[in-house]
Amino acid sequence: MPLDITATAATRGTLVLLGGGDDDPMLALLAGLLADRAAPIEILTTATRRQPSRTAAAYAHALHQLGCPNVGHLRADENNPADDPATLDKLRRAKLIFMSGGDQERLTEFLLNTEFLEILKDKYRGEEGFLLAGTSAGASAMAEFMLVDGYGWRGLVRGRIEVQPGLGLLPGVLLDQHFAERARYPRLMHGVLAQPNLLGIGLSEETGLIVHPAQAAEVFGEGVVVVVDAAHVTHNNLPEVAEGQFISAHGVQLHILVAGQQLSLPTRAVSLGE
Repeated sequence: MPLDITATAATRGTLVLLGGGDDDPMLALLAGLLADRAAPIEILTTATRRQPSRTAAAYAHALHQLGCPNVGHLRADENNPADDPATLDKLRRAKLIFMSGGDQERLTEFLLNTEFLEILKDKYRGEEGFLLAGTSAGASAMAEFMLVDGYGWRGLVRGRIEVQPGLGLLPGVLLDQHFAERARYPRLMHGVLAQPNLLGIGLSEETGLIVHPAQAAEVFGEGVVVVVDAAHVTHNNLPEVAEGQFISAHGVQLHILVAGQQLSLPTRAVSLGE
């Protein structure tokens, strides 16, 4: 079953997702993608529970070193309502929003059902040259659904994973991060078997995807991106198996992609790239 990504196909902005780890190369990539390095950039630290100001300052310093002088701190959390007028004004002016890592559930807790999120979606869909980026939790929360629980072999036992709605910026996708490093293959497979209409994407550390407008998504970085497609399985016992029992599936399609290779989200096809 192909993805329903009409909104993604029509977007004019660019989405950049990193699986965590060292994000200096990603920041350099983002600086290079900006049409004007002096354009307003905002670091969104909603996912970062501890010392968000310190996190924002560290990213600002790194971006200053890359020739980007106009970097601000965008806060939406317990003490800073997402729909504060000053916050929305900063969001509207930004040409790059970067979501830091931490706890992806905080992003959905504080951003779902807000004007902030609607403005962010509108900018991504309709503003040419707009960049939306995230690392770790900041990446996984952008998909339609995100994995928030499940570890190792237990991820193949019914009832041992948890999938929650994400921010919906990447529809039709279930996204996971720190993928190879934290043994998350089982929970991603379980997740897509539970919802075969979703395409599972696992981002390893120092590795990610660039989703350009009207183009196939391209892998960048040093590791691998894993794609799990259960649209055409010939057997899936998940609807019948009891809680606590292992799941079984036949015909799951798995792709392992490295830098330069591409994934077409509309068709689920992969290629070697140019």
